[in-house]
Amino acid sequence: MAKTRSMYVCQNCGAESVKWLGRCPACGEWNTYVEERISKDTSRPGLVDVSRNAIPKALKEIESNNERRLDTGISEVNRILGGGIVTGSLILLGGEPGIGKSTLALQLALGLKHLKILYISGEESARQVKLRADRINPDNQECLILNETLLENILTQAENVSPDLIVIDSIQTLYTDTIESSPGSVSQVRETTAALLRYSKTTGTPVILIGHITKDGSIAGPKVLEHIVDVVLQFEGDSNFIYRILRSAKNRFGSTSELGIFEMQSRGLVEVTNPSEILLSHRDEALSGIAIAAAIDGARPFLIETQALVSSAAYGTPQRSTTGFDTRRLNMLLAVLEKRAGFKLATKDVFLNIAGGLKVNDPAIDLAIIASILSSTFDSAIPGNSCFAAEVGLSGEIRPISRLEQRISEAKKLGMQRIFVSKYNKGLDTKVEGISVVQITKVEELVRHLFGRN
Repeated sequence: MAKTRSMYVCQNCGAESVKWLGRCPACGEWNTYVEERISKDTSRPGLVDVSRNAIPKALKEIESNNERRLDTGISEVNRILGGGIVTGSLILLGGEPGIGKSTLALQLALGLKHLKILYISGEESARQVKLRADRINPDNQECLILNETLLENILTQAENVSPDLIVIDSIQTLYTDTIESSPGSVSQVRETTAALLRYSKTTGTPVILIGHITKDGSIAGPKVLEHIVDVVLQFEGDSNFIYRILRSAKNRFGSTSELGIFEMQSRGLVEVTNPSEILLSHRDEALSGIAIAAAIDGARPFLIETQALVSSAAYGTPQRSTTGFDTRRLNMLLAVLEKRAGFKLATKDVFLNIAGGLKVNDPAIDLAIIASILSSTFDSAIPGNSCFAAEVGLSGEIRPISRLEQRISEAKKLGMQRIFVSKYNKGLDTKVEGISVVQITKVEELVRHLFGRN
């Protein structure tokens, strides 16, 4: 027997209220409450009914065997997931429109040739999925495609075919008859995800959900969605560039410090096993305004190229423009150069770019940014075999950073002969074979080392 009730639900955070409110008391957003009619079927088993026969067990009685994992065939994805897809897990893949979420999910589905895959598309027709599949992997034609958005029909077809993996594109397009609201609403997303969780845990079938994101970069829908799933993967990058970054924001079966880098090509996403070689330019002549930074994102070290251009302000008000770096931090570094090192940059236009279209938040690239700005100011090139790894403080001191040994090892592997670091890094072995470790304490010392000026 079905019981129907009316409830006002915030479309931003999922908070419920018995009456309409202009401002949500939970998240503070205005005009986000929408009336939804929820029909609860008392004859339908829920999470409580499924686990009603469970009894408590002591830890010593519980088996601690490793979970069985599915090899995706993509080493970058396997590393991020901790070795592969765990059976019975619920994975949420989020990213901006056009970034390649559907391409990555379909590439995973087509790569598992020995398994039965059910790909559910609520946004594209079967013909559109077929065209993309022919471009990515034309050899695998066994993947099952289903165009459906009604949850009950999806679960029925899943029980009929018993797939080894289910991919849903996307969770915001699904809806259930038990709730009288449009697809994509908070209640629909929450209920459909909970139903898929029940199916995944009871049958041991892993499910990959593709989710939309909001304008501020967070996954659309209620925050409870990220709490329900086992793994949250963020697919990042700029659609104007070819590189994409896949990072784990939550992982119950592995580390969240791993990330994978992909290159978007006509046949799909291609793994970048050594990103440092691709992100560094190979030039025949030395150019000013370029410095190489030894950065770390997650648990992965790589070298990136910072490019700076300093010129006289032509329109009176100096411009500060950055790509892939925080503009406010650039303004701070320029203030340090002017106050502590005596460089008058208040009347100069400063443009900064991180090569490859990457967005870097590692403070260890501060020293490389300052070096590139000085190089452009003096119009003097920095040797291509030098790199930098240190944070710059407001007083002009060169601050220590973490995991410096990994950065030095990566720089040495790529043929760097000199790396500038902070003298305050404790326990650092400066006698590294094949690379010279230069320790400095202030910005002024960097100017003397690179350009021989006081």
